[in-house]
Amino acid sequence: MLGLEGSCEPDCPVARTADIISGKWTTLIIRDLLSGTKRYSQLQKSLAGISPRMLAERLNMLAEHGIVSKTIYPTVPPKTEYSLTDRGLALGPMIEAMAVFGESLAAQTT
Repeated sequence: MLGLEGSCEPDCPVARTADIISGKWTTLIIRDLLSGTKRYSQLQKSLAGISPRMLAERLNMLAEHGIVSKTIYPTVPPKTEYSLTDRGLALGPMIEAMAVFGESLAAQTT
């Protein structure tokens, strides 16, 4: 399988992906955006426990990597929406696989 053999050098595809999506909140933000465009407040509400600063940092990082697009509407107060780009949508099968694996873990403990 591509990127799964040998040592993990910095240019390894798995290491590059892990560098971007590592961290508890990043994958959860992607998960929430897979269902469609969300406003900042909607994301904060669905991610119980995330600080406003952490959410802003993660969203900005994902935007820098071309995974999330940010649209600011010039209204009062300003309205900001976030959505996944095509690159971000490509992470959907991976997030889905994580959900399936997580369900199997839960089934093992019951």
